[in-house]
Amino acid sequence: MAARRPARAAAPARTAARNGTGSERRAELLQIAAGLFATRGYTQTTVRDIADEAGILSGSLYHHFSSKEDMLDEILRGFLDRLHERFTEIEKEGTDPREVLDQLITHAFTTIHETPEAVALYQSEADTLVGQSGFEYVDQLGKKIEKIWLRTLTAGQRSGVFRADVDVSLTYRFIRDTVWCSVRWYRPRGKFRAEALAEQYLRVLHGGLVTG
Repeated sequence: MAARRPARAAAPARTAARNGTGSERRAELLQIAAGLFATRGYTQTTVRDIADEAGILSGSLYHHFSSKEDMLDEILRGFLDRLHERFTEIEKEGTDPREVLDQLITHAFTTIHETPEAVALYQSEADTLVGQSGFEYVDQLGKKIEKIWLRTLTAGQRSGVFRADVDVSLTYRFIRDTVWCSVRWYRPRGKFRAEALAEQYLRVLHGGLVTG
């Protein structure tokens, strides 16, 4: 995996970006990097690959980012922060566990539609980043997100909305993997948009597949 993260003082580009300097270009470069990381793999993608895809010299990337690792950090941190924030809002605003679960699932499919590269990147790199200096938040936020789903499923069992004869942790893993792994085959311009995909998924989840 990547080397240890450089000291924060070595990243003036990040400070400039937070002040709004070149924010649109940075966003474009991050999108390019995310796409390459997701398809080729983080370790297999070089700074030159990103620069070539963006149509600039490799050295020009360092006007925006201190390193390739800095780009990975910003992609994953932004993705996980937004996801955790929205899932937290859904849990707080909901009163019925089934409604909360439906919204969590629907937002997950929406996230796949809007940021497929970040979803694929997180799936491929999350386990590798566990314990790596500077990326502790990946595991921490992942566990916080998992707890939101587990609390929702547990609340549904206690209220009688969800059946009590299934294991909550196992059920969460079934749902998590079947939802998020759809990023591998989902096509934004395909037959089903994110909303329709979520509707189909929830129909099977709640009603089952067998008619009799």
